[in-house]
Amino acid sequence: MTSWHPTAIVATDALVGESTQIGPYCVIGVDGDDVPVSIGESAVTRSHSVVYRGVRAGNRLALGHGALVREGTVLGDDVSIGSHSVVEHHVTIGNGVRLHSHCFVPEYTVLGDGAWLGPGVRITNARYPNRADTKDKLEPVVIADGAVIGAAAVILPGVRIGEGALVGAGAVVVHDVREGATVVGNPATEVGAL
Repeated sequence: MTSWHPTAIVATDALVGESTQIGPYCVIGVDGDDVPVSIGESAVTRSHSVVYRGVRAGNRLALGHGALVREGTVLGDDVSIGSHSVVEHHVTIGNGVRLHSHCFVPEYTVLGDGAWLGPGVRITNARYPNRADTKDKLEPVVIADGAVIGAAAVILPGVRIGEGALVGAGAVVVHDVREGATVVGNPATEVGAL
């Protein structure tokens, strides 16, 4: 049975699947573009989460406390986004993706099926921020299927993390990481393969 807390604000045109639970003080489908929010079955949105209009989420979405998902974002099935994580607009997130708490995922990022981001991972997409033309020159990051990004890693603009790659905790990734490689350090360098 679908239910939401009396303090939650849910847009009247929101498409919310069966057995979804919306927690206290959540805001679902109010801000954003003209397309209604769509959340699949058996989702759980914990207190203070915000999901914008135009988000399309699959089944079994799990949002931690205070998570934010912006408009135009598409999420597959079995996606988990930890407390106080921010997913900006027009992000693509595959099936079975896990973002731990305090992650930042900027616009146009692609996270492949089964990608895993540890606590505090920061992805960036603006090589030269705070300029008049910054938004015209964004460089999206792609994290391929099954890649694992360790806690507090920073991924710089335009980087592609290959399928099944491992990025060590605290690494600063400035170049592409090949499929199955393990990288660590600042700047991240390859130390082996899985």
